[in-house]
Amino acid sequence: MTTSTDMVIRTYGPGKVPPMLDVVADIWADAHPELVDNPGAEAQGLSVPALHRQITGHLKHQGFALVVAYAGGTAVGFGYAFPCTAAYWFGPDLVDRVPEAARTERLMGLCELAVRPPWQSRGIGTRIHGELLRSIAPRWSSLLALPSNRHGHHLYARLGYQYAGPYRNTADGPEFDLLLLRVGTDA
Repeated sequence: MTTSTDMVIRTYGPGKVPPMLDVVADIWADAHPELVDNPGAEAQGLSVPALHRQITGHLKHQGFALVVAYAGGTAVGFGYAFPCTAAYWFGPDLVDRVPEAARTERLMGLCELAVRPPWQSRGIGTRIHGELLRSIAPRWSSLLALPSNRHGHHLYARLGYQYAGPYRNTADGPEFDLLLLRVGTDA
């Protein structure tokens, strides 16, 4: 059994990501079997092709970071994020409902965090999250999680994220839970 000390965590900038798209998409598919080959999920943009499009579109953001966890040379988890504005991340319907500091201080949009099921609950997601925070150095982090993603919600609650409201990317898209984390509070 590989221990957390045998785990290698690597951070990649946008130029190194395109050759890794299939690897991270495979991890995502393993972590979300309920979405793979599900026509309803595909129609809502929750699919491997949609993930490819999403990541490719996000590569243009300054400060983009992809973090991959390896065990025995095999990629077992990943996460990616980038610094963004509150207007971009929260959209017009939510921007006024989040704390003012989350609108004005450095914000990280955490887009994906996935770990292959045999490797879940071993601290890998926590380590990936920590490396993204170190790489981007935000004062706030925000992410979207499907309400049905109990495993993810458990991790995010343990990391300190709090529910900020419902969120839809498109009018007919799925409803997500918008979660917020105040990073490194001094008070």
